[in-house]
Amino acid sequence: MEPKGTVLIADDEADIVEILSYNLQREGYDVYTAKDGLDALDKAKAFKPDLIVLDIMMPYKTGIEVCQTLRRTAGFEDTVIIMLTALSDEGTQIQGLDGGADDYVTKPVSPKVLVSRVNAFFRRMGKMDEPKIIRLGNITIDPIQFLVTLNEEQIMLAKKEFELLYLLASKPGRVFLRNEILSMVWGTDVIVGDRTIDVHIRKIRQKLGIDCITTVKGVGYKFDW
Repeated sequence: MEPKGTVLIADDEADIVEILSYNLQREGYDVYTAKDGLDALDKAKAFKPDLIVLDIMMPYKTGIEVCQTLRRTAGFEDTVIIMLTALSDEGTQIQGLDGGADDYVTKPVSPKVLVSRVNAFFRRMGKMDEPKIIRLGNITIDPIQFLVTLNEEQIMLAKKEFELLYLLASKPGRVFLRNEILSMVWGTDVIVGDRTIDVHIRKIRQKLGIDCITTVKGVGYKFDW
């Protein structure tokens, strides 16, 4: 089943990260984690999550600094950011919101409360809507008709080839992990090997006649246009 969306959790307390990740994954989200502010910036830029949960008090860079940096970075203007804070004073909360955060949750955090907040934001973002047509330069990917058009010429792809291309193109520049691709395109009930992805990527490249899919060695793939 396709995940509801992607969430990045950044907190230097491993037990908090573990329990929040578990609850969000059980709710149907893909979850990435970061252990400090610098790691959070790297993971955000690599995976382009739909929503980011940032602890305010983190090593190297605070959650507020991470939030401010991301808001100045192209592609993160509309990313939902929720702050986690053990600080209950109003000034800290205002500082986080003024820094670009959309919401905050105080510690000790209730997993049920956080999941509820995340679900609410995804409903507002319309993440449950039908897949949308992707248009990037001279390529159009239509998930309703399973149709790819390049330079006004229709390109015929097999169903799994199309689903793989659509997944990668849905977030240009984001690295999709190999096991993530297998789960999202082939599902958890079908047993296939890593070579399956490689073969489908090669066929997509051949049929499109352009190399718009970049291999990130030992990690996965990303769509570059």
